[in-house]
Parts: sequence; C-alpha cells; structure tokens
Amino acid sequence: MAASREAEEVKVLGITVSPFVVRVRIALNLKGVQYEFLEEQFANKSELLINSNPVYKKMPVLIHEGRPICESMIIVEYVDQVWAGDYASHSILPSLPHDRAVARFWAHYLDDKWFPKLIVILKGGDTEEAHAEAAEELKAGIKLMEEVLGKHSKGKPFFGGDAIGHLDIAFGSFWTPILAAEKISGFKLFQKEQTPLLFAWSQNFCLDAAVKDVLPDVDMLVELAKKSSAWMIQNAAAENN
Repeated sequence: MAASREAEEVKVLGITVSPFVVRVRIALNLKGVQYEFLEEQFANKSELLINSNPVYKKMPVLIHEGRPICESMIIVEYVDQVWAGDYASHSILPSLPHDRAVARFWAHYLDDKWFPKLIVILKGGDTEEAHAEAAEELKAGIKLMEEVLGKHSKGKPFFGGDAIGHLDIAFGSFWTPILAAEKISGFKLFQKEQTPLLFAWSQNFCLDAAVKDVLPDVDMLVELAKKSSAWMIQNAAAENN
C-alpha cells in the first residue's frame, strides 16, 4: 500500500519556527510520508499560500494532490485518516471516542488558554509584573498537563500511550517556545522536581525520530523574538484554533 502512494504530491507551506507548522511536519513524519516543505515569510506571503487559504491567509497549509487543508490540528487529523492502515504502525488519534474527545479538549485548551500566556513572555514589551503573572499561569498549566499525562497515559511514556499521539503533538510543538521563553525571561517554567512525568515525556518526545529534526533551534527563536516583537505577535496569530 505504501509503495503505491509514493508519487503523491504532498507540500507543506509554513515557517520553520512556527509550532503550528511543526505539528504538521511531525504528523507526516510519524506516518512516513514524503513531502516538500516550502518556507514562507510573514512579510511576503507567497501567492500559493494566499490562494490555498484565501479566508485567513495563514499557516500552515498542507497541499495533498493539489487540494489544500488548513489549521494545524485539522491537518494532523487529516494526515492520520488519509495515511492510515498499512501505511503506518499506529493511529495518531486515540481509537476510543472518549479518549479522542479528551485529547481534542486539551489540545484546544493549550492553544486557546495556555499558548497566549507564553506569547506574553516571548514578545516582550510588557511590564515585569505582566511577565511574572504570565509565568505563574504557564506553570499552573504545566502542572495541569502533568496531571493529564499521569491520568491518561496509563503509565506509558506518551499522552498517546506507547507512541506519540494527538495531544503529544499539540503540546510538544510548544517545547522550543517554552525553552526560549525561559531564556528570555529568566523564569523557570519547567522543573523536573515538580513535573517528573512531563520531564521524562519531554526527553522521549524530543528524541523521537519524527520530532528531533523539525523542532526549531532555541537560540534562533530567542534571537527572532529579541529582534522583532511584532514577529512573535504574528506567530501567535499564525493560526486561530
């Protein structure tokens, strides 16, 4: 089955440092799908991107056989469904309906409530009090995700069980921004002593073959954030999940 699909056209439009784009690339890597990555620029978006997502004009966009799909977690689910069966060893989404609903709920929480607080630190320009408040909310969210991992992983290394799944991709895509925010602010957001399960999870996630080559460099993200707070604001709005 896999061999007969090698000639399929698969393209990803996005920027290397975007966590939303990272999600798509991880999903494709997990499924062993060959794809062409087309690097975009915020200041000068390509005509292909604008035509592929004419409503929002945002990244990422997956183009499969000439048909565009938009928004990161929608793309992740699409990849999971299209390249299923014999094409990959496991499903990204949980098999049980309740588990799927739980994974989607926490992925939405991360995008809607948690990531905006990370942007407060990354974009700079706010008061120290605002940064401290955002850091405390981020720590509370990380502690919450520690509880979610403990409850739903059933003692296995990932939110998805034995292998990287839907929620692993949603949360793990923010790993580099977390480390960059720590460097910029001096706040320690992630502490092994307080969240041992997440610490072990992060090691497994970042070293996975599907992940390690697509996570952006932390220092590069720090420099981008320092040079242009506007870039970080745009990055935060790169997708409306």
